[in-house]
Parts: sequence; structure tokens; C-alpha cells
Amino acid sequence: MLFWIVAAGLAALVSGLIVLALVRTRRVEEELERFDIQIYRDQLSTVDKDVARGIVSEDEADRLRTEIKRRILDADKARSGSDTSAGTPAGLTGAVAVLCALVVMGGSAALYQGLGAPGYPDLPLAGRIEAAETARLNRPSQAEAEASVTPSTVDATEEFLDLMDQLRAAVAERPEETQGLVLLARNEAALGNFAAAHVAQGQLIALLGEEAAARDHADYGDLLVLAAGGYVSPQAEQAFERALALDPSNGAARYYIGAMHLQTGRPDLAFNIWEAQLRQGPSDAPWIAPIRGQIQDAAARAGVDYALPPAAPQTGPSGPSADQVAAAQDMSPLERMEMIEGMVSGLSQRLATEGGPPEDWARLIRAYGVLGRRDAAAAIWEEAQGVFDDDVLIIPVLRAARDAGVAQ
Repeated sequence: MLFWIVAAGLAALVSGLIVLALVRTRRVEEELERFDIQIYRDQLSTVDKDVARGIVSEDEADRLRTEIKRRILDADKARSGSDTSAGTPAGLTGAVAVLCALVVMGGSAALYQGLGAPGYPDLPLAGRIEAAETARLNRPSQAEAEASVTPSTVDATEEFLDLMDQLRAAVAERPEETQGLVLLARNEAALGNFAAAHVAQGQLIALLGEEAAARDHADYGDLLVLAAGGYVSPQAEQAFERALALDPSNGAARYYIGAMHLQTGRPDLAFNIWEAQLRQGPSDAPWIAPIRGQIQDAAARAGVDYALPPAAPQTGPSGPSADQVAAAQDMSPLERMEMIEGMVSGLSQRLATEGGPPEDWARLIRAYGVLGRRDAAAAIWEEAQGVFDDDVLIIPVLRAARDAGVAQ
């Protein structure tokens, strides 16, 4: 209410100043006209004195008197004309005053309705930052978030489900085997059982202890977020913080920390993190697409004038075309595998003859890993180390090699 009182008072003050300016302008004009007539009369007296002292001849004095009197008549006519039409300017002044008040007060209210937030109290920056920090510290836990999410299901063959039952039983019997926990976490996630997947990943991290890598913690946080329906819980935040403590460049952890800030009312921090990630790339990193989808909203909420840069062009084949995907739907498993083998073979031949960017080498290593051809993946990884001697360029290739299990 105080805001509206102050705003109305300011609008009234501005309107009053405009009216005062109009009125004062009219009065100043009248004063100038009276001043001009008085000057001319003084000039007449001066002429008479000059004649008496012999400074001006009588003929010259008559000419001066005639000219001065003519000017007095002109000034008097001008003043008389403005006096007879005084009612019209006064009426115009009132109309203009009312119009100014309406424009100033009504326009201000309309502008605030469009740009402001009627009904909201004052929200200073310090208060918003404090509220965001309070929201971050008091946000729901992982368990609370999971309880509000409806689990998704993924269709799978009976054979695969039977294999999963065997894998769960084997992990339960031998919980100290890391490879079993890795497979369990990965396949539970593939089935959409993200809660079970993050439990297995958490057991893996506990088993690895100090040997757990940044990626292990980032994967754990990722599974927590998926189980919570995209919400970054305090537990997930802790996992990402551990990942960043081990590897400050971990892209997944940085992305999710930015998402956490956006969810808790700090779009400015989210924008700073994501904008740096977009510039640093790589362009085919899995976090680039979600960043591009959200960064403009984060910038707008942070009050930043930001233009999203164009997406980097793909430097190599990123996967099968739409026609290939459609054709694969009608293939038998053997035919589909043969098609994949052919695509992988084509990519391998192109890299061997023409070379390519690190992303293509990483894609080939991952493809061999999916096909179960670890020897081929290891050979490509070894060859890539000779091609890329830059520690930065080889990072995506190293990640792919780790995914395929052929690098540490």
C-alpha cells in the first residue's frame, strides 16, 4: 500500500509541476509586455531631457517621439489582444492539466502492470539471495522427492528380466565384487529403476572408498536426480560436490550444480556456470543440449541480456539417419546387428584414411564397447593416443575409452 501512496503522490507532483509551468509561462508573457511599455515610456522622458540639455534637436526629438509612441501602441495592442482571449488559454490550461494528470498517473499504472509485479512486497537483492539460500538449505530430501515421483517402466524381454534377477542374486551373494555392482547400477538404470540403480552405485562408491573417482560420484548424483524426477536433492548436491572436488572440470557435475541453483532461486549462478560450459564445450557433450534449452530462461530471470550462440555444426556422423532408424525397425536382431557393424566399419575406415576430430574417435570407441569388441576399442584408443598429443583434445576420447572399459 505504501508503494501506491508514494507512486500516486509522485504522479500528482509531476502533474502539478506541469500545470505550474503552463501558468507561469502565461504570467511571464504578461509581465514582459508590461515591462516593454514601461521601457518605452521611460524613453519618452529621456528624449524630453535630451532636448532640454541641447543634446538632441527638436526635429530629431519629434522623430524619436513618433517612433517610440508607435512602439507603445503596438505593445498595448498586443497586450489588449491577449487580455481579450485570456479565457481561452485559461480553459486550455485546465484541460491540459487534467490530460497531463491522466497521462502521467494512468500511464504509470499501466506501465507498472506490464513491467512490475502488483501485489508483491519489495524484494531487494540481499533479501532474494537470503531467501534463495534458505530455500536451498531447507529443500526436500532425496527420499521425499522420490516418494512424490511415479516410477517409470521400460519394456524388456523376459530373457533380459531373467538375467536381471540372476544379476541381483549374484550381487547379493557377492556384494564385495565391484564389477557386479557396476553392471547392476547400469542395467537397473536401463530398466528405469533409478532408485535401485543409485542404491547399487552408492554401494559401489562405499566399496571403492578413497579409490572412487569423480565420475563415480557424478554418476551417483545423476542417478539420484533421475530417481527424483529431475530434482537436485541435498544428497545429489553432495555427490556432485565430491565429484568436483576430485575433478573441477567434470561436466555433468557442473551442469547439475547449475540446475540446483536454478531450482533454488539463484538463476545468476546457474547462468554463470552454464555459459562457461557452453563456451568450453565439447559441442557433443551430453550436458550441452539441456543447457541450450534452459540458459536463456536463466539469463532472463537473472536480468542478463543474453543471445544464445548458434549450435556448433556436427563434424562427423552422430548416429543413424531417420531412414536408417525406420529401416531398422523391420529388421531381425541379426540384420540390425549387421547394419550397426557396417556403420561402425564405415566410420573406422574413414578415420583410418582421412582422420577426424576427437569426437569421432570417441564415438567409434563407444560403438565397439557396445558391440562387446573390447580388443577393437582398445586398439582404437591406443591409436588415438598417438594421433592426439594434446591433453585437452584427447579428453572426449579418454572418456569414451573409460566407458568401454579399456582405459583407467
